[in-house]
Amino acid sequence: MSKSKQSINWNNLAVGGGLALIQVSTIGQPFEVCKTHMAANRSDNFRTAIRKTWARGGIAGFYQGLIPWAWIEAGSKGAILMLASREAERAVLRVTPGSNTLAGAAGGVVGGLAQSYLCMGFTTCMKTIDITRSKAAAGGARVPGTIEVFRDILAKEGIRGVNKGVNAVAMRQVTGWASRMGISRFIEDLIRKGTGKTQNQSLSAVEKILASCGGGALSCWNQPFEVLRVEMQSAVPSALHQSGKRPTVWETAKFIYARNGALGFFRGVTPRILLAASATTSMVAGGDIVRKALST
Repeated sequence: MSKSKQSINWNNLAVGGGLALIQVSTIGQPFEVCKTHMAANRSDNFRTAIRKTWARGGIAGFYQGLIPWAWIEAGSKGAILMLASREAERAVLRVTPGSNTLAGAAGGVVGGLAQSYLCMGFTTCMKTIDITRSKAAAGGARVPGTIEVFRDILAKEGIRGVNKGVNAVAMRQVTGWASRMGISRFIEDLIRKGTGKTQNQSLSAVEKILASCGGGALSCWNQPFEVLRVEMQSAVPSALHQSGKRPTVWETAKFIYARNGALGFFRGVTPRILLAASATTSMVAGGDIVRKALST
């Protein structure tokens, strides 16, 4: 095996971080804010979430939590995902050439695990607090700042409190990215068959974008994990958080089911489909296009 095949392509860190920052700074964060609002306020629909977000701060309300937490999260998780997933994909394809769907799914599992436990527990928690903390104010009470909330959590619960919900984040990321990348590669293979292209022939940018949009949209079957994650990290007062103890995934699931039934686990799925389609297009199709451009 050649040295070039064994070496790690560290450029993927810059490619992944850059693409993720562009995505979250444009259309990504508005979808994230609406999705988080609906997951934390399960009686609100998409239209209500948009209306309340606009009333809370106009266009700036849709970018709440962007600086610094969403930027920190996007840059770090994008870099880690691109590097880890591409190396996993390459490893699988070396063993089973042509198994694009399997390689994509494996890349999503490895990338999702890596980004969840290396950076996302902390950054996702702080971003969710920043988005949901304004809803905690009652009767004109002062809303604590994000840094103030962070210091309070760190003092009371330590690093475990800051990483509250990280297991739910990991379940969402692993299942989400395995589905996004695996389904995207599967659709790419279908496009190749439909257009008569071989494995060695590249798809066009439009074909790759269509495949990634489909993969991102179909990956949202795991929305219950996202609702669990938001509820565990939310700053909105509820009976679940009144005891002062960190709720487990199972306790959170029982709480959501008791209050909202089975449909409560799928609140926010519409903006998440839009978010997932844009994120998958950025990281899968965009990653392929940028890496190909850099290699020429």
